[in-house]
Order: sequence, then structure tokens, then C-alpha cells
Amino acid sequence: MENSELRPDTEVLSVHECWKYLRSSSVGRIALVRGDSPEIFPVNYLPDEGTVIFRTGPGTKLDAVMAGQVIALEADGFNTYGTIAWSVIVKGRAEIVTEAEELQESSVMELSPWEAGAKNHLVRITPAEMSGRRFVISPPSQWWPPRDS
Repeated sequence: MENSELRPDTEVLSVHECWKYLRSSSVGRIALVRGDSPEIFPVNYLPDEGTVIFRTGPGTKLDAVMAGQVIALEADGFNTYGTIAWSVIVKGRAEIVTEAEELQESSVMELSPWEAGAKNHLVRITPAEMSGRRFVISPPSQWWPPRDS
């Protein structure tokens, strides 16, 4: 998460804080490159013992995993008052989870797909890089010019 124009009230999150925020949400986006084009897909995910797991079926995401591409997961959220926002990015290689014992012992059995269709491949992203930030949400009057009456 690079931004050379971070404001003074923007905090860079530690890895520990990144995991805390990832555990507080379950919806994110998977980003990958297919050919020359970036692709982004919404997913529901589950942090699991220092990795992130999501389900997928045949298609672009599974093809990227099988090809060994680096992929990214990004998740965002805000506090209950809507005054502080956070964003976390996990980058790494993903692999198909195949060991039945590993599946039974982890909490991934609770991860069910939202969209209809076969999503019988569990994918585990092992982070090679993790970054995040937290910031105060500015009121619209600070970023949107007032309308002329």
C-alpha cells in the first residue's frame, strides 16, 4: 500500500494490527493479472493460522492459482461510528488446500460460498507481504466542493 502523500492522521498498521482487522471482516477482493489486464473479484474469506482462505470454482481465480501467480487480497472496513476507516492488503502466492485432515482441523469448514455454483476449491494465500493503514474519514465538505445554489 504505497502512497507518498499520507496525511499526518493516517497510520501505517503493524502486521499484528493488519491481522486484527482482517479477522473483523469477511469480505474482500482478490486482485490478479490475466494477460495484460488486472482482474478484481469479490470474495468472502477467512483468516486461518497466518494465512487467508477463500473458496472458488473453475475459472480465472483458479487458473491464476494453478499457474502460481502472485495474487493480492484487499479488505476494508470502518468503525461502528463511521469515523475511522482501515484498509489491508495481503500479497502472496496461493495454493489449493488438498489435505483432508487439514480441512477438518481448521475453521475453514465454516467458510461457505455466497454465490450459487460449484465452489469446491479451497485456496490458501500465504502472505509474502502485508500492509495496511488506518485513517480518520474526512467529512464530505473537505473533499467535495459545495454545489452552487
